[in-house]
Amino acid sequence: MSKLRVLSGMQPSGQLTLGNYIGALKNYVKLQITHDCYFMVVDLHAITVPQEPAALKEQSESVAALYLAAGIDPKAATVFLQSTVSAHAELGWLMTTLTYMGELERMTQFKDKSAGKESVGAGLFTYPSLMAADILLYNADLVPVGDDQKQHLELTRDLAQRFNGKFGETFKIPQGYIPEVGARVMSLDDASKKMSKSNPNAGSYIALLDAPDVVRKKISRAVTDSGREVKFDPANKPEVSNLISIYTQVADKTIAEVEALYEGQGYGPFKKDLAEAVVTVLEPLQQRYREIRESGELNRILAEGKERAAEQAERMLKEVKTKMGFVVL
Repeated sequence: MSKLRVLSGMQPSGQLTLGNYIGALKNYVKLQITHDCYFMVVDLHAITVPQEPAALKEQSESVAALYLAAGIDPKAATVFLQSTVSAHAELGWLMTTLTYMGELERMTQFKDKSAGKESVGAGLFTYPSLMAADILLYNADLVPVGDDQKQHLELTRDLAQRFNGKFGETFKIPQGYIPEVGARVMSLDDASKKMSKSNPNAGSYIALLDAPDVVRKKISRAVTDSGREVKFDPANKPEVSNLISIYTQVADKTIAEVEALYEGQGYGPFKKDLAEAVVTVLEPLQQRYREIRESGELNRILAEGKERAAEQAERMLKEVKTKMGFVVL
């Protein structure tokens, strides 16, 4: 029996965070063993907001290297840059023509990212159609998504069904994959918001490439609730509950074990140990990252990933264009 196919990607706009590692990368590493995985750096999505060319290039390479440093094996999974497979942009346009204005206007991410801005690029409005194309090009069975991407996956499913109904059975209808644990790590300065690399306050997130002393400082300054009890209670103690969740993921402990460990000790010892647990996870990842960047192997790995991805993507694009009535030479 063939493996189920997984497609996922991250934007190279800003540094990847501990939230990206816990919520996505750790699961990517597990999924590559049991599934046929395509992991991309979605650089075409990144330019929906202005990017400095040099920064975009550096961050695209950095994200790809962090995929590998986190444990993704390019022999087991296909790792590539979205923009190097031209079928993404082409199917993105075809999907845009099948997408209704009302569907895009309802997207909460567009509302959030465009709020308070005098002018907004059309790409920010239409990029959910490109995201649908990303998924449908590979006939993905499963798409790891956070809560903020559920709307986009629903649009993808609608577009797949719309195309199949109009032009004949072509696309699988993808399903969302949300890990049971660690899917959502919240900000260190406000537990009502997701930890995000786009937050202007660098103290709100831990970047995967933060130096150990920076990690210690950020965790020591993380907002905690009133009182001193290390208790998991998201409704009444959201800040410390978020830190406990992080601890369980980086130290491989249960919530009950963490609570028992710091019973009667207060937040000080808890935060200190949490910082060391995070550093213990990040230091070897950072070492592997440096080795990958210095080895010069990254471009070869991405070129090989591009070839594998393009083979699948071009085959699907050709089928789509033929069914839509284009002359395919």
